[in-house]
Amino acid sequence: MFFYSDITPLYFVLPAIGFIVGLFGTMLGGGGGFIFLPVLTLLLHVPASVAVSTSLVATLPICALGTLGHVKQRNIAYTIAPVFLLAGVAGTFAGAAIAGRISSEELKTAFGIYAVLISGNIFYDTWKRKKKDHTAQQRRGWTKTTKGWFFGLMAGLVTGVFGASGTAPVLAGLLSLDIPLKRVVGTSLLVILVNTVFAVGAHVLVGQTDLTLVYFLTAGSALGAIAGPRLLSKSNVGSSESKVRYGYAAVMIFIGILMIIK
Repeated sequence: MFFYSDITPLYFVLPAIGFIVGLFGTMLGGGGGFIFLPVLTLLLHVPASVAVSTSLVATLPICALGTLGHVKQRNIAYTIAPVFLLAGVAGTFAGAAIAGRISSEELKTAFGIYAVLISGNIFYDTWKRKKKDHTAQQRRGWTKTTKGWFFGLMAGLVTGVFGASGTAPVLAGLLSLDIPLKRVVGTSLLVILVNTVFAVGAHVLVGQTDLTLVYFLTAGSALGAIAGPRLLSKSNVGSSESKVRYGYAAVMIFIGILMIIK
């Protein structure tokens, strides 16, 4: 169900937040739901059940515009994406069913725990990349499929339950496959776009979506999502991939702790 909330002064900050999320989300492979959900719940005190559905709808423009930009820049790993997509869609419907059975406070706490755990995985995978050996190279074909199904399913579950687009597990899976960072980002956005479309379809039937908040967020996020892929294509990230990964994981831990304690 859709509804319109009354506009408050804090709403006018949302386009700026949306622009930053759209810009960096499309440069880091995220749809923005990971930031939108804490903003809605912690800053605007929106009930978590409403924030989940609203976050998903607000994420769609970022995913769509970001994916289109990365397709044009040829930053999509088409041989890897299908496994993540199939597993993600299955997880999305399962996640939406779970979301309808837990309270708003449980949603917030679970999201915080998830953020801390998945950031730990990114830290570990980044560190492990420096110590990869010949055995890992021989097993790569097996791990691509296995990791694709596991992390794709996790991403779908996160999207369905939290409305957070499932960026973290998708990135964790793709980053562990030793593909260039730009392709990680583009492929991640494609997977997240498909997951989000299915999650929106599942949530709007049973949840509540605040279209006023959606409009304010997307007013800025759409512009950021257009600029992000262009900036990434011009940047040289090869020498700083590890720093980007560590920085992303650190932000995730910070947000996760906030969601748990507040």
